[in-house]
Amino acid sequence: MSQPEKQERVRVLVVEDQPQILKSQLRLLTAAPELEVVGSALSGEAALESIEKTRPQVLLCDLGLPGMSGIEVTRQVKARWPTIEILIFTIFDEEEKVMDAIKAGASGYLLKGATAARIVEAICEVHGGGSVIQPNLARRLLTHFRVPDEETPMPQPVPGPLLDNLPRLTPREVEILRLIAKGLSNSEAAGVLQLSRATVRTHLEHIYEKLEVTNRVEAVTEGIRKGLIDVDS
Repeated sequence: MSQPEKQERVRVLVVEDQPQILKSQLRLLTAAPELEVVGSALSGEAALESIEKTRPQVLLCDLGLPGMSGIEVTRQVKARWPTIEILIFTIFDEEEKVMDAIKAGASGYLLKGATAARIVEAICEVHGGGSVIQPNLARRLLTHFRVPDEETPMPQPVPGPLLDNLPRLTPREVEILRLIAKGLSNSEAAGVLQLSRATVRTHLEHIYEKLEVTNRVEAVTEGIRKGLIDVDS
């Protein structure tokens, strides 16, 4: 019986301006068999230089860097190396900056203090084409979008066939959209719905196309505006 093929490790570059925090992160990440830490940087400028040499697949980047911010790092990395996925580290009072980072191309974010297992899972999630929303911060982010545009009345949530003025998401797509709004990862949503992670990812791609968005946070935002998601549930 042949042995299963060994999974390739995810190449990660860590950007954090606090040396002690960086040291702690590196210790946790290098212990994960799924990851290969290819480098670290104490500033955004140093990170851009390091990327040229290390060619990471995922950038784990602090949002509150001195000098070049995590948002600007995200913007420049996605412009120069669009295949690199970026995972932002943030704190509770940075919702606006998180949204700017997502708009700049970040694939997700984690709250500082997340467990090592959660960080590793998130890195693997974004590397696999997913996005990461932390439930605690997701709830706060969603409050930014509870008031619809004045010229566009918000329809009531539609549990079954969608109305003509709504994107024609299938019932399964609506179900997945509501799950990710609760902060579930692709893997977690797949477990709840008893689907493969690849199937969930395909559904998300269809959701993005139909809602005319590019990532999970924008999809949730548009879902709220369209009445597909009840933020009070």
